[in-house]
Amino acid sequence: MNDPEPDPRPAAGGTPARPTSRDVARAAGVSQATVSLVLGGKWRGRVSERTADLVREAARGLGYRPNLAARNLRLGRTRTALLVVPALTSEFFARVYTGAAEVAARHDFGVVLYPSPAGIGPARDPFASARSALDGVIASSMAADALRAIRGTDLPLVMLDSDPDDLTDTGAAASVNLDIADGMRQVTEHLLGLGHRHFAHLASAVPSWTFDIRARALRDRLAREPGVTVRTVPAPLDVAAGRKAAGAALTGPGPRPTALVCDDDLLAAGACKAVRRLGLRVPEDVSVTGFDDLALATAVEPELTTVRLPAERIGERGMTALLAVLENRPPATGDLPVTLLPRGSSGPPPAGS
Repeated sequence: MNDPEPDPRPAAGGTPARPTSRDVARAAGVSQATVSLVLGGKWRGRVSERTADLVREAARGLGYRPNLAARNLRLGRTRTALLVVPALTSEFFARVYTGAAEVAARHDFGVVLYPSPAGIGPARDPFASARSALDGVIASSMAADALRAIRGTDLPLVMLDSDPDDLTDTGAAASVNLDIADGMRQVTEHLLGLGHRHFAHLASAVPSWTFDIRARALRDRLAREPGVTVRTVPAPLDVAAGRKAAGAALTGPGPRPTALVCDDDLLAAGACKAVRRLGLRVPEDVSVTGFDDLALATAVEPELTTVRLPAERIGERGMTALLAVLENRPPATGDLPVTLLPRGSSGPPPAGS
């Protein structure tokens, strides 16, 4: 069934009506079905590259624009995805949104944001009224309150940074993960290679699979090293909490940590402040590492050694996975790689420590 077409005859006053897919087909010497395949991005394997080029050239020459509203009605879709994130103020999730929106735009989709409320729960079902206006949901596992509301809906769900074993429980059709464990292993190997033996883990107080994985990877790697000590101090994800947690770790009983391993860059920035307030130096007395590679990682002095997480790629992969689910195709699998960026905040421990 083709899109409804406007009358191709000149409108009153002699102004031509906008070109139709029939006009494009005639100009390219192909059928309307072929035009629909090419301009809908579904021509590969059905139409030759040369024919696709002819159709696109004819469409450009005529100034043709597809009737998206009519096509959406025909498909029964609104071509809108919901991205659920913990907060709008997070640089990391802003980059996730950018990646998702770029892929969506290439497929005539829109992406709307739903931040999971902090401190209070969401409405009883924030998706009830919006369900008919959505094609699917992409959600961070950190947005726990919102996820509880999503469960039980008939919307296709793609989870970001979530436990693969929980896909059935969440009702997710696909998941997109980073190789978080490898990131923490890279941090640990880096610090061990520098000679550190006394560690403190500034661990996120947010209950989430991604932070559980970081703690487990750090603990498992250090367990294989004789003579190594590690203490864990939980903290909310902000600079002030990082400063407080680092102060507690550095002044607590037992050997003073020479390496502070932080679950994100905000905690690491706070840890650097705590080190200086105690009259110590980074990295000469205490090394500090972060996670995420936010903008502040290179704004502080010394610059943070941290793990770069490809936030835009997460958004791109999430949106691509949702499109695959909607088209009954298998989404891509495999974790996205992460990269350690050694910078000035890490160095060898002080002699004799």
